[in-house]
Amino acid sequence: MAGQLKGKKIAFLVADGFEQIELTRPWQDISDAGAEVQLISLHSGEVQGMDGDINKADTFKVDKTVDEVAASDYDGLILPGGTINPDGLRVNETAVSFVRDFFKQHKPVAAICHAPITLIEAGVVDGRTLTSFPSIKTDLQNAGANWVDREMVCDEGLVTSRSPDDLDAFCSKAIEEFAEGKHEEQTT
Repeated sequence: MAGQLKGKKIAFLVADGFEQIELTRPWQDISDAGAEVQLISLHSGEVQGMDGDINKADTFKVDKTVDEVAASDYDGLILPGGTINPDGLRVNETAVSFVRDFFKQHKPVAAICHAPITLIEAGVVDGRTLTSFPSIKTDLQNAGANWVDREMVCDEGLVTSRSPDDLDAFCSKAIEEFAEGKHEEQTT
């Protein structure tokens, strides 16, 4: 995988309360594959990670705020999960627009665990097949998604997984999709 993403720039979008391993593991794998990675959030400074959605974990330095960036600046997007994080993102119109623009530009997006909640708000799941943490299955189905219970699903450049247990498959497929680049069927 080394060098597979050389020359690619990948955004990681989080709000406070993200599941830490769902940031750190993809960050490491995507960096190891040669991509430049940036942590984007709603505010400058640091963001708070969580361990198991219950315990505070580490804080991470934000590279840029969501109002300082555009989807056109990146080749792909990772949305880590956690229960608190996507709730913070989905109520921020700038963050929602940022996510939606990746789909408008046909760029690959990878979302794990509860992160597809942000995809619902962006209006990009209707007619798509994806997976997530089981507790948001009904939310996704109500938004028009075809929800399946698999460790990883890829639908035209949209990679989704259920939980940290699925990180091997999630990271591997995200890297593959980022390496492939734009997908014409990846759209709103």
